[in-house]
Amino acid sequence: MRTENERESSNVEDRRGMSKGTLAAGGGIGAIILAIVVMLMGGDPSQLLNNQSAPGAGGGEQNIPDTPESREARRFVSVVLASTEDVWQKVLPQQGGRQYEDPVLVLFTGGVNSACGQASSATGPFYCPGDSKLYIDLSFFEELASRFKAPGDFAQAYVVAHEVGHHVQKLLGTSDMVNKQRARLNESD
Repeated sequence: MRTENERESSNVEDRRGMSKGTLAAGGGIGAIILAIVVMLMGGDPSQLLNNQSAPGAGGGEQNIPDTPESREARRFVSVVLASTEDVWQKVLPQQGGRQYEDPVLVLFTGGVNSACGQASSATGPFYCPGDSKLYIDLSFFEELASRFKAPGDFAQAYVVAHEVGHHVQKLLGTSDMVNKQRARLNESD
């Protein structure tokens, strides 16, 4: 996919290398449940319960190397996001009857705090309707290639566009309608 000389979005927030705070921040029942899950998976829950640093959680900033590959990955997702902005700025008013509001793409490593709560890289890319932000740990693209056998720029661009699609669903009210319908269903439905 050719992206050289293409516009980059100004709506990228690069949090790679920043601490997401401790997993047990706020404590309470959520921290206890998380500690139990960690213990059941064979991990050491004391790191969570004692608010000690765990990989990707708290303890200062991580050292993310500033490499040409790292810069190119950031530039690539920024160009893809800009492309979605250009398309939806035209299409949504014409077909959806409303103005498009650009989302923000947050790049992170290890874990991140969002208006939807805390998430680790294991969550994968996600959209948070609470803050209208897309969240991606760029290491997911390596997993996309190796684990899911979907290498290349097209698969990476699809991931960004897919999360933008969730943003469009929110803007159109589709997400709210689905959630209302889901709330009416019982567990078996």
